[in-house]
Amino acid sequence: MKLWVGVTDGDWYELLASQPTLEEVNFWQPGGGQEFKALAPGALFLFKLHSPRNFVVGGGVFAHWSRLPLSLAWETFGIANGATSLSEMRRRVGKYRRGATDDREDSPIGCILLEQPFFFPRDRWIPAPADWKPNIVQGKGYALDSILGRRLWEDVRDRLERAPPALGERPLDERATGEPVARFGEPTLVRPRLGQGTFRVLVTDAYERRCAITRERTLPALEAGHIRPYSEQGEHAVSNGLLLRRDLHALFDRGYLTVTPELRLAVSRRIRQDFENGRDYYALDGREVWVPSQLGAKPDPRHLAWHNENRYLA
Repeated sequence: MKLWVGVTDGDWYELLASQPTLEEVNFWQPGGGQEFKALAPGALFLFKLHSPRNFVVGGGVFAHWSRLPLSLAWETFGIANGATSLSEMRRRVGKYRRGATDDREDSPIGCILLEQPFFFPRDRWIPAPADWKPNIVQGKGYALDSILGRRLWEDVRDRLERAPPALGERPLDERATGEPVARFGEPTLVRPRLGQGTFRVLVTDAYERRCAITRERTLPALEAGHIRPYSEQGEHAVSNGLLLRRDLHALFDRGYLTVTPELRLAVSRRIRQDFENGRDYYALDGREVWVPSQLGAKPDPRHLAWHNENRYLA
């Protein structure tokens, strides 16, 4: 097991550190070409400022990496991208690409999605590891059974223990699991508690960026929706999500469509009654819904049954 120390821009850090209730952040990569494979989900990702400020200043729990169009990254994460507007984010991406970004273009960026972020006050910043080289541009991994990796983990643990800095003053592992167990023991992977934006990206990628009903793959027209709403004790989990075309998502949320536990689409007769229309939707009635094959990514039948019983206008 290891942790990662990623190099970050001071402005990105300062803006996010000033936000008191962030549940997730997007540590974006301007190029977007190389997939981030250094960590497993649940491992610790730390922030180090650019030289000459050679300090580790915070971190978060790694959840997922994805390549997203810049506009979708902004739509999904907003200020959690470390920028106050889409235009500011475009300027920052252009700065690191060493060229202006055309507002009409929507080039992809790499998105390292981190949950339960924490930010240390200046008097608790951690000096960079002793072997850190000035020419490190992106970051460096440290095995937690190595001397430097263990020391860095203990420094982080000490600061969190003395003054938990974010998200309701709860320690990192409690925020990640919801249970106050093994608070500051041996380093271990934790199950990231997903935020809304990360949930959306994970569902989008699990469904291979295709609508579960129509297989449409025009990304701006697709939305990741909850089967059981978050406001109704539904969780931010891929098994509680469907990737749907925007119009189908709206109808699903309002109960005009549902997906049965047998993974068939059902279309309510109320569409015709309420709108004197719906021919295109009735043509989809009974269609088998495509779902991911990965373990834990298929819709939970209990959530589908809940939607059938509590949302569907039968």
